[in-house]
Amino acid sequence: MAIYHFSAKVISRAKGSSAVAAAAYRSASELFDKRLERHHNFSGKTGVVHSEIILPERAPERLRDRTTLWNEVEAGEKRKDAQLAREIEFSIPREMNREQGISLARDFVTEQFVKRGMVADLNVHWDRAEDGSPKPHAHVMLAMREVGADGFGLEGAGLEPERAAAAVARGVECPRQRTAGRAWNRCTDRPPLLCPTGHRTGAATQDRAGCVAATGAGLEAERIEDHDRIARENGEHIIADPNIAFDAITRTQATFTNRDLAMFAFRHSDGKDQYERVMAAVKASPDLVALGKDGRGNARFTSREMIATEMRLERASDRLVESRGHFVAATRVQRALDAAQGRGLTLSDEQRDALGRITERDGLASVVGYAGSGKSAMLGVAREAWRMPATRCAARRCPALRRRIWRAAPASRLAPSRASNMHGAGTVNSSDHATCWWSTRRA
Repeated sequence: MAIYHFSAKVISRAKGSSAVAAAAYRSASELFDKRLERHHNFSGKTGVVHSEIILPERAPERLRDRTTLWNEVEAGEKRKDAQLAREIEFSIPREMNREQGISLARDFVTEQFVKRGMVADLNVHWDRAEDGSPKPHAHVMLAMREVGADGFGLEGAGLEPERAAAAVARGVECPRQRTAGRAWNRCTDRPPLLCPTGHRTGAATQDRAGCVAATGAGLEAERIEDHDRIARENGEHIIADPNIAFDAITRTQATFTNRDLAMFAFRHSDGKDQYERVMAAVKASPDLVALGKDGRGNARFTSREMIATEMRLERASDRLVESRGHFVAATRVQRALDAAQGRGLTLSDEQRDALGRITERDGLASVVGYAGSGKSAMLGVAREAWRMPATRCAARRCPALRRRIWRAAPASRLAPSRASNMHGAGTVNSSDHATCWWSTRRA
């Protein structure tokens, strides 16, 4: 599931920044800075899958050249503390492929910034997180001045300050609600409720209308209207298919209580009547499984799909316990340790013991430790050893993150739908902070 991220900042000389250097870094290219009379070469940077300059109407074509664009921006600013560019960074749903992600980013930038008269330098990065999962995101550099047929003119890029602030505020909503939702729905058959771009659930995001929004003026009034509309649509989707609620809740917890259900229904419904219909629909669903009471006396539930998923994972784990074909040679482990030390990472004796344990022949190995004790750092070194020739390493996350227990499982677990075909000689699957606490054992 995608993790929401959106940030905006200003690139300024007061902080020692150069617009040309910033553009070179974000585009992984080499640009010559006329003001500083030096080359900025970041062509060795990896992960940049798309770069383009998007111009508004009337802008001269020469500005499509990145070197020309940002050198003209630098030349137009004389102050030593000049603000050179705005930078917007936002995440892209990892469920999209690269073409869909690039299209989403381009549509968003064009709609929210270029149509308002800004020159946009768009760079899409498709990096990998430490656990190996994709981390797609976009960097957008925006010129601060208006642009016409002759180049840059007055400061403001066609936006008054209050309009610029509104544009950024709308931009926060757009990837989560409007642009992302439309682009996602163009690429898939899943309903808008399942567009995985919200903060916490698989449901379409609803912004909280706080005390400022209660004034009902301008942009905040629109946000309130959007919030109510999305909540109402979410409620109708859940009433029609209660599994939507179960899927969203079990993305973060294997079991849930009546209070969890009520909170979810309240967030994703509009008014008392719809809330009650949502609760009635999920309670009456045959896919809701009662597990009895937990240690605090609260009734706990899970879904049939979660139980089936855990059974598949448990059967896969049982098969792995019997396998003995994932031994990693000591020389490869040592090379991985040396490489880590070259980066400034030295494992403690305890971490080395754990590293030795999980690189033995066993098909399934576990290491338990407190948060911050260095499990992830040790796993990174193990992954380097596994990725050396003769071993294919895949990093995955288990869908029910319930306890802070780390498990490194050779050929262990993929997403539930693929748990049956994840095995194979020479395959290692590593899972960080991702051990399930089976719901069938929680009751």
